[in-house]
Amino acid sequence: MENLFATEIIGMLQVNCYIVNVPESGNLYIIDPGSEAEKIISRAKTFKYKEAAVLLTHAHVDHISATGEVMKGLGIEKLYLHPDDIGLYRSPDNNLMPFIPAAKDLPEPMKEFKSEDFQIVATPGHTRGGVCYLFNHIPALFSGDTLFCDSIGRADLPGGNLNTLMKSIKETLFNLPDTLPVYPGHGPATTIGSEKKGNPFIE
Repeated sequence: MENLFATEIIGMLQVNCYIVNVPESGNLYIIDPGSEAEKIISRAKTFKYKEAAVLLTHAHVDHISATGEVMKGLGIEKLYLHPDDIGLYRSPDNNLMPFIPAAKDLPEPMKEFKSEDFQIVATPGHTRGGVCYLFNHIPALFSGDTLFCDSIGRADLPGGNLNTLMKSIKETLFNLPDTLPVYPGHGPATTIGSEKKGNPFIE
């Protein structure tokens, strides 16, 4: 998998930042650059690519704070975040003080992002605009803070709704193949089938 994507565990909350390589298209995608920009930039430069983009699974501060610095450091112009999370993305109240201040110098996200490299899977609930990214060439689902190994995303943070989150998991993610690997925003990887069978938070 190392030639297809890399994982950098970053920041106080140990966010999984994924750097996904698509050799067929020459594109590189950086998912959730939440902090430690230099570490992410350094790893990204180990891949051969023609163009890079940043993809955000949602707008909580621990997943977005290094976005501007990473984009500047790698000369990236493309950034995607679901429009329903733009308000949270821009909010000065989007912080975890005193440990993580609100992000600064955030670039403007694109309203749409079309690519044959991946599918954007809308999974609101952890936030209003939460999404997962499905890369079929690996294959892998990068699930952000929607679904974890033996857990689910919190719904008590800004933009969260438990009923919506459960619907996203049961009606959207659990319709994906059982064998599909899931790489969450925190913690170890899992599969759709494993979570369907054994996730204690899902009835």
